[in-house]
Amino acid sequence: MEISNAHQEINITPELQARIDELLGHYPDDKKKSALLPVLHEVQDAHNNWLSIPLQDKVAEILGIKPIEVYEVVTFYTMYNQKPIGKFMFEFCRTSCCAVRGAESLMDYTCEKLGVAEGQTTADGMFTIVGVECLGACGYAPMLQLGDYYYEKLDRPKMDQLIEDCRAGKIDLHKLAIRE
Repeated sequence: MEISNAHQEINITPELQARIDELLGHYPDDKKKSALLPVLHEVQDAHNNWLSIPLQDKVAEILGIKPIEVYEVVTFYTMYNQKPIGKFMFEFCRTSCCAVRGAESLMDYTCEKLGVAEGQTTADGMFTIVGVECLGACGYAPMLQLGDYYYEKLDRPKMDQLIEDCRAGKIDLHKLAIRE
């Protein structure tokens, strides 16, 4: 398990607690653990898109389960971040179709352009670049996921434009439009 030394304030606001309670309401009282994945999503979203160990412990407490049960899920699924990430996380698909269409070299290009290695965050906290397994858009390779949206048929000029749009504040992760 990767452990971050970064401090994270735990802030279960009344709004977040109401959302957690709503999610728990979908399951019988003795099956609260069934809500673990959606609760983790909500908690992560409310805490700068990452889950520290103390925050994972808080989720375990809320659900009445052992902390290890939360750790197992957080370390298994790549959608949960165990350390602080940039405002924009470029998740490059690097499996067969994307690799054949140049995803690795495009990810390398992006890392070089931003001055980071894969898995790192830029010094300004804007960008994190990671390679991920198949995102299921093989016909649109090479592609990446940013937030909940796919950017497809990428090349260097499109990547340059995406970075520029992020820096210029033109990308709102809560109101993204899919671009080709």
